[in-house]
Amino acid sequence: MSAATYDVVAIGNAIVDVLSKADDAFIAQEGLVKNTMQLLFSTEAAEALYAKMAPGIEVSGGSAANTVAGIAALGGKCGFIGQVADDQLGKVFSHDIRAQGVTFTTTARTEADPTTARCLILITPDGHRTMNTYLGASQFLPAAALDREMIAAGAILYLEGYLWDPEEPRAAMREAIRIAREAGRKVAFTLSDTFCISRHRDDFLKLIADGDIDILFANEAEILSLTLLDDFDKAVAQVAAKLPVLVCTRSEHGAIAVKDGERFTVPAQPVDAVVDTTGAGDLFAAGFLAGQAQGRSVEASLTMGAVCAAEIISHVGARPQVDLKALIARAL
Repeated sequence: MSAATYDVVAIGNAIVDVLSKADDAFIAQEGLVKNTMQLLFSTEAAEALYAKMAPGIEVSGGSAANTVAGIAALGGKCGFIGQVADDQLGKVFSHDIRAQGVTFTTTARTEADPTTARCLILITPDGHRTMNTYLGASQFLPAAALDREMIAAGAILYLEGYLWDPEEPRAAMREAIRIAREAGRKVAFTLSDTFCISRHRDDFLKLIADGDIDILFANEAEILSLTLLDDFDKAVAQVAAKLPVLVCTRSEHGAIAVKDGERFTVPAQPVDAVVDTTGAGDLFAAGFLAGQAQGRSVEASLTMGAVCAAEIISHVGARPQVDLKALIARAL
């Protein structure tokens, strides 16, 4: 097996996040459910909501893209594979992710429709975010668009559960797993959301049973949904027995990991105020994966994840605003 030249190569939705502040009245007026994610099914629906939003911030996003941007901020070498369209938002995404230090080589789709994906994120004063996602071109990532050399050169392939829903990128991710396995690389997978699990539980359980996942990321609700249990510890035990590493985040209650039957726990890092929870899980994964890529212990990697998540929820947006390496140096 040749030496890896990337710490992590991720595949996920290539989305431009548009973050804007809103009050509860606006959420209710638009018929939205606070602190959830809903899909928008047309460019027109996305543009109609966008037109009503207050001024905001536009930045490359998507769960896996947020994670590799965080790893890059920690000094890791990363690549990202995701589909954009040849339009203005596609150019915003491409420039922004590369500016984070992430290798991005996926060719943009030239078709006029669908347009580049965007996530319209409404942030209420209590820091909760209500996400409205138009997946657009990101749903049309074909296996032919995979950078096979980059996947084979990544120590860890990181896959986003959100992208498992559409058939074309699901096939692409299966092919990516095959490439990574043939190259002797590890595969990490994030369950992303309970709605992904409800639609693809059997697929996810089969990936685990077949030994295709080395590191699984979930939050408390997701691990309960995956197992159809109502007891967190029982759910963790059931899934951890089938995986080399299971990582579960529990919001203000910290996070746990189970590796080869041994359980590790870290508390949440203190924050002055929760401003915006967008990207908290993504940056937790960034810290943990960076720690693993650096050869750190599971407990140290969990701490790195907690530090990264705490920094992200202390401000608007899923990009770090202070030096993560310095924060981690103080925490470890």
